[in-house]
Amino acid sequence: MKTALITGASRGVGEAIARALAPTHRLILGGRDRAALDRLAAGLPDARAWPVELTEVTAADVEGIDRLDVLVHSAGVVTLGSIADTPAEVWRRTMEINLVAVAELTRLLLPALRAAGGHVLLINSGAGLRANPAWVSYAASKFALRAFADGLRLEEPSLRVTSVYPGRIATDMQRGVREQEGGEFEPSKYLEPDTVARAVLAAVLAGPNAHLTELTLRPSEGPVS
Repeated sequence: MKTALITGASRGVGEAIARALAPTHRLILGGRDRAALDRLAAGLPDARAWPVELTEVTAADVEGIDRLDVLVHSAGVVTLGSIADTPAEVWRRTMEINLVAVAELTRLLLPALRAAGGHVLLINSGAGLRANPAWVSYAASKFALRAFADGLRLEEPSLRVTSVYPGRIATDMQRGVREQEGGEFEPSKYLEPDTVARAVLAAVLAGPNAHLTELTLRPSEGPVS
């Protein structure tokens, strides 16, 4: 059975992706909430919790992962605010989690990914294609994540690299976004986490001769970003 490592697996899209991959993959569930990861792992056929602070990951954290078929980067943060009202610490934290942690974990796992001819999937955002007012720090991190994916695809031709650009998703993160925007949380207008997970699964199972480089998903109604 192939092995997949998923960050942000304790809830939301990451959890949905873990459940989608569980029938065909041995899972390593990354995140900060050990209790939530343990609960998820207990309900899946072959999964283990990998509690980690992604901004502090080191070679010791990935020791023993010698072959990795799938790496899904699903963890991320967003803090809304105008450029005039966004201090440097917000920019740094957003970039650190949404970009730098992704780059470092990928770097550390490259030997395992190369050994398997693996697949790296990055859960980006509609904000990675277009910047809107009050979303600039988040969009900048996602634009940079897109550049990282493009560069990785060119530098590591033995790997498949897929950027996924979903619109709004009905998750706790989106609930927090709507609170920041001062609006109602309306899950019926957003993508479901399972919808994004099915898109990821389609990319993973597309076959060795198919390289889906970019996938864009939008809710059938509601905001695009």
